[in-house]
Amino acid sequence: MKNFTRKLISVLMILMMMFVFIDTESFAEKDTFVIGMEANYAPFNWSQSTDENGAYPIENSKGEYANGYDLQIAKKIADNLGKKLVVVKMEWDGLAPAVMSGKVDAIIAGMSPTKERKEQIDFSDTYYSSDLVIVTKKDSKYIKAKSLNDLKNFKITGQLNTFHYTVIDQIKDCDKLPAMESFPSMLSAVLAEKIDGYVAEKPQALSAEASNAELSYIEFEKGMGFETSAEDTSIAIGVKKNSDLTEKINEVLKKISSEERDKLMQEMVRLNVEKDQPQGFLSKVKSIFNEYGSLFLKGALMTLFIASVSTIIGFLIGILVAVIRNMKLDKDKNKFTYYLHRVINFILACYVEIFRGTPMMVQSMLIYFGAKLYLGIDMAPISAALFIVSVNTGAYLSEVVRGGINSVDVGQMEACKALGMTHGQSMINVILPQAIKNILPSIGNEFVINIKDTSVLNVISVTELFFVSKSIAGSTYNIFETYAVTCIIYFVLTFSLTRLLLFIEKKSNNREYVMEATTGGMFNGK
Repeated sequence: MKNFTRKLISVLMILMMMFVFIDTESFAEKDTFVIGMEANYAPFNWSQSTDENGAYPIENSKGEYANGYDLQIAKKIADNLGKKLVVVKMEWDGLAPAVMSGKVDAIIAGMSPTKERKEQIDFSDTYYSSDLVIVTKKDSKYIKAKSLNDLKNFKITGQLNTFHYTVIDQIKDCDKLPAMESFPSMLSAVLAEKIDGYVAEKPQALSAEASNAELSYIEFEKGMGFETSAEDTSIAIGVKKNSDLTEKINEVLKKISSEERDKLMQEMVRLNVEKDQPQGFLSKVKSIFNEYGSLFLKGALMTLFIASVSTIIGFLIGILVAVIRNMKLDKDKNKFTYYLHRVINFILACYVEIFRGTPMMVQSMLIYFGAKLYLGIDMAPISAALFIVSVNTGAYLSEVVRGGINSVDVGQMEACKALGMTHGQSMINVILPQAIKNILPSIGNEFVINIKDTSVLNVISVTELFFVSKSIAGSTYNIFETYAVTCIIYFVLTFSLTRLLLFIEKKSNNREYVMEATTGGMFNGK
């Protein structure tokens, strides 16, 4: 057990040293203009593996570059402000909290200045306007629809937390399905015929059509389509309430003529349309891996790093919590210690119940953005990720360890007391070694779960494997092929680690068998 503990601590120290070199500060620095975007909403914004065609590096995903209409507008603004542009990739749901908490200076991600959003953040003047259309399959029976009245029983959806979803109510007798989180997921649903179509701006529909021969879009006759306000169809830059950036950004936007904006959008659509698309499933998978293989690898390594460090720290937290909660104190011997333990035990019980009873995604949003917004603590994304997954894992493993301790015969603790050993000595030398051996499969299972659960960290801009995959899927529109590669990588990770954990468990059982044979079973009272 002592050798195991020393090795565990050594591994933890090495991983923590790696962490120090990976991520030591937040995005914001002096003289920078930090923007947030999804980087998977072509032609407004997408990601690519090179800096071709004016692409710009993504700060929180080394080796990945952002491009698109939004990115080019951001570059013009940063140049005019005399600041260095910093691009941060994050989930759509995390963009507003990011600017509200000061994690980013502005949102340049094709966002419309709706009334609801204006209550939370301020917006610049419009930097692009577009009509709404509906993306559907080219052979759809609704493809020749001229008005909203032609869409009876049409299965339709829109992106979550956008006005695209609310305008669907204007279609009478349609089948309005739950909102979906991203355009790639909606596009996949159309191709799989789970839905008939989704609402989008025309530039996005053009890119979708060009990326897949099966897709097209419905453009309604004038006055027969969606009724929208100017703020709905316009796109503006979101900033923090009462920010002095609003006026400065507006001054820059005034210098960009409508002709220049239209020309820029046409160029971005052209770049996105002219991508070579190989035919056939396997050919597309090969093409995606050849172009984005390095990004997949970096995402997988980040996933493995977070899962490994967090599982080790969570395991140590779990042991500490379980041992404290398992302590039995005599009220008559020391009342202060007894009541102090009761208070600590209550706090730990609350910790376990809260972190086991709430989703990790919710915890991520509250801790990462809430710490900055209400406590002034500016956590770097990886720091927040390690903290969140560690305390979450600790809550689960504390119950696992407690169960392992309870599985050890109570007679062994009584025997330790008879030999004059303290509670701590009994735990470290006798009880915990047996308990840990019993719960090794559960610890391994938690490790595997953490590898998969890191996918929720994309809401706080951690570019792990799943977030990288979403960007690639949104940029190439090869959704099934991209996630096929992702599925294989996840399987290789989990399968390899499962085999390794089984090997460790087997070695542990063999070691105990040898010990029992040499001692004649005396330790177990045989």
